[in-house]
Amino acid sequence: MADARASGIVDTADPRAVAAAWSRLAEPADPAAGHVVRALGPATALTWLLDAAAGPDVAERAIRRLHGDRPGLPDELAPARLLRAVSRWAPRTRGLDPRRELRSLELLGGTLLLPDDPRWPRALDDLGVLAPHCLWARGEPDLAGASTRSVALVGARACTEYGRHVAAELAHGLAGRGVAVVSGGAYGIDAAAHRAALAGGGTTVAYLAGGVDRLYPAGNADLLRGVLDAGGAVVSEVPPGSVPSRVRFLLRNRLIAATARATVVVEAAWRSGALSTAARAAELLRPVGAVPGPVTSMASSGCHRLLRDGAAVCVTDVDEVAELALPAGDGLPDEGSGAGARGGTASGRDVPDDLDGVGRRLFDALPLRRAADVASIARTAGLALDETRGALGLLELAGFAVQEGGAWRRAPSGRR
Repeated sequence: MADARASGIVDTADPRAVAAAWSRLAEPADPAAGHVVRALGPATALTWLLDAAAGPDVAERAIRRLHGDRPGLPDELAPARLLRAVSRWAPRTRGLDPRRELRSLELLGGTLLLPDDPRWPRALDDLGVLAPHCLWARGEPDLAGASTRSVALVGARACTEYGRHVAAELAHGLAGRGVAVVSGGAYGIDAAAHRAALAGGGTTVAYLAGGVDRLYPAGNADLLRGVLDAGGAVVSEVPPGSVPSRVRFLLRNRLIAATARATVVVEAAWRSGALSTAARAAELLRPVGAVPGPVTSMASSGCHRLLRDGAAVCVTDVDEVAELALPAGDGLPDEGSGAGARGGTASGRDVPDDLDGVGRRLFDALPLRRAADVASIARTAGLALDETRGALGLLELAGFAVQEGGAWRRAPSGRR
């Protein structure tokens, strides 16, 4: 691998190339990679690894030299452990070319954020050696700004209509308070939260388990493109071309927990990935909230477990979520404004009970103030264009939507 480095495939003088290389070589939250990068610095650690990766004998000699040159390395970098780590990383040094992945990101209009970038969310530093080496971002790259006022809304993919409705209510209300909604871009609660934040004209950030070149899951690709179009961000710690996996989904959850000021589990079964996000948030001393559900609902058993164990506080509306995440009084509605009323949307109107599933999704996706075109609304709602056009007409007839010059928004009051 020394030849590959000399040929310029890995330019160890370029911090972006070094960070991109580490994000390819080591799996997310690899503590050995975090420790060696912290001990040596990213570039020196990469140079050392590329030399050590030539073979087991070379690796053993490189490890002995490293410990001789740098006495007092942490126990996590003991020779036996470091040798196992090098054996994990070495196969990925073959064909390593961060320039290719950086070009792919550039073609997508994306940005590679390093920890010394002012747009880097400083909250990730709380992860210590488990923090990502870099972030591959599409959309608005100022993740530091988004993280300052943010709430993670997470929950089950196989959610109920109750869970979807509550997630939309909370996200919409948070958007109206200028709070960024953070989630994972998945089906169910994640999608409802992203979609309602967009409908409320707010900022939303989706952390993916795979590369940002593949908007996953495919069924939410239009929604994630809507996040980008609306000034949000789609972010990953693994480079373009990386495939999402179960382990990466679980490790991705620590980024959601770390970058949000608070985490709220809207709906989760007894064993749910959302509970791992709550656990990571608690470990990082972030506030955790859980939404109660019907005691007979298995979809809420994980939330009830959090509440019973004292791992989360009970939250039932957007005011309580804002109180959990923001300084006292910050983001609360003016007295008498009607915003955030218990059981209602941020606009003070309940989602109409007599709408079908498509109508409810479309109603949630309609902007409150500035009208949007049909394509944008369809993308936010996750509906087909022809389905959206037909349903918009029905919403207009029912007095829930108004058309302005071919664009649409939510009607300002109840039925006409």
